[in-house]
Amino acid sequence: MHIGEEDKFFLRKAIQLAREGMENNIGGPFGAVIVKDGKIIGKGSNNVTSSNDPTAHAEVTAIRDACKNLNDFQLEGCTLYTSCEPCPMCLGAIYWARPSRVFYAATAEDADKIAGFDDSFIYKEISLPPQKRSIPAINALREEGQEVFKVWQDKTDKIEY
Repeated sequence: MHIGEEDKFFLRKAIQLAREGMENNIGGPFGAVIVKDGKIIGKGSNNVTSSNDPTAHAEVTAIRDACKNLNDFQLEGCTLYTSCEPCPMCLGAIYWARPSRVFYAATAEDADKIAGFDDSFIYKEISLPPQKRSIPAINALREEGQEVFKVWQDKTDKIEY
């Protein structure tokens, strides 16, 4: 896929946010911006360590900011620019938010080799049966859990997503 000058501009903004957040000890060296119609509508840098929130990755904070600013839980028609290839958690958040495209600068391999950020173990864990993961997941009260879905299925005033 071709990357235009506008895409490079916004990708550099994400890299700049990564640098600023890192230099100000907000969190790790990651930044992201979300753009719609040529305008930044959301931005974020990693602030895991400053907020004590393990989910506060740059992409997630940018998604939260953009959705708040759009007053919507979907990012259709938007482009996410991030300083590094998204981790598994961020990738999941990106798919739930549904932007049209994602551009990233450094790769996951770069993050691991240069800075020691290794997500490969999570990908391995996902492929294992839940009970065999290093943090076991135990299925219990399935029927009671299913009841909530049955109520949702029949709910007439639900907001689909």
